[in-house]
Amino acid sequence: MKIKDFDEFLKLGIVKKQTSEKSRGNFLIKESEKNYNYLLELIKKIKIDDLSANNYIKVCYDIIMSSIRAKMSFDGYKASGIRAHEAEVAYFEKIGFSEKDVLFLDKMRYYRNGILYYGTITSDEYAQEVIDFTKKIYSKLTSDIRLPISAI
Repeated sequence: MKIKDFDEFLKLGIVKKQTSEKSRGNFLIKESEKNYNYLLELIKKIKIDDLSANNYIKVCYDIIMSSIRAKMSFDGYKASGIRAHEAEVAYFEKIGFSEKDVLFLDKMRYYRNGILYYGTITSDEYAQEVIDFTKKIYSKLTSDIRLPISAI
């Protein structure tokens, strides 16, 4: 199932156009980098199993979403309220990721929501898929949103 186009979220008022927030963007990209490094250390120290699967999924989701929010901040967008996370996933497509990647991220969003609010338990196999996905897209995602010279 295809998610709504990013422009639809703008029309609905879930995303607002605003002045670029460089300091927020800088903070978010630094958080994403710290969490990515934490993920790599975590993988070395804690095996991926059914006991750790949910934690890995939450960490990976936070890494990706912080990066997307950083890009949105630099570009002058902010999502808030109900369906804000869906809007941020839609932005992932707007910045050049494939529909396949967008659908995978939306599935992550769905499972992460289930973990936090409904007690969903995920498997080590799914956690490994999420980790592999995060590693695959992380450098592409963050290479486009390195700190702008004017923000340093």
